[in-house]
Amino acid sequence: MRNLLFKCCFDGRDYHGYQVQKNAYTVTEALQDGIEKVTGVRDGIVGCSRTDAGVHALAYYFNMHTEAAIPPERFVRALNRVLPRDIVILDCRVVPDGFHARYSAVGKQYLYRLYEGEYRNPFYEGLALHYRRGVDLELLNAAASHFLGTHDFAGFSNTGSGVEDTVRTLTEFRLTRRDGFVQVSVTGDGFLYNMVRILVGTLLKVNEGRLSLEELDQLILSKDRHGAGKTASPCGLYLNQVFYPHFTKADTLQNG
Repeated sequence: MRNLLFKCCFDGRDYHGYQVQKNAYTVTEALQDGIEKVTGVRDGIVGCSRTDAGVHALAYYFNMHTEAAIPPERFVRALNRVLPRDIVILDCRVVPDGFHARYSAVGKQYLYRLYEGEYRNPFYEGLALHYRRGVDLELLNAAASHFLGTHDFAGFSNTGSGVEDTVRTLTEFRLTRRDGFVQVSVTGDGFLYNMVRILVGTLLKVNEGRLSLEELDQLILSKDRHGAGKTASPCGLYLNQVFYPHFTKADTLQNG
């Protein structure tokens, strides 16, 4: 029995999130369908994160214990021949038996992409948020700096996760213009349910003059979900990196 760790990327537009759900097709089901076609066995898989419907991944990891003796590099090629075109396996390797794609992770990085302008771009539909106003990068980077460090982010999570510990540490939160998009990059030791999307919605509230920089620190301390911004659309959210202590910085897993 081997424990295999896979790295993949996917376009989440046609999936109802990652986790298996009743009456909805998910990324997990697509992956398990592909694995069953290759090995003849429907092995269970463990994902690194519970992405919502419409959310994408540039680097997503899952592991599974399997009796299949297929070499990792051949497993990658075999799965890519049978998976849907919007899911691609990028890497596979043998990891220690106790490795867990979710609980072994020590941090994650998400990207959020939006584009500015009066009119929608059909080529970005489902891949980035259309935002009609101009984005003040200097203002929003100043706002984002208020969230750096260790805070109780209870006010920046929607109900439904059941998580009791809502303290998280953010080590990076910045906005840049890149390839026609405004890109938000957020790195932390973990994230609450909808946390990144609510943080983005809160920045947009600042951009629109409905929340001042002076009010942000008090908003964090208040833990009041109603004071934060709306939950930004899932279409602009991408899981970009997952950090594992078992691998070096030069390793493809660390680089995402």
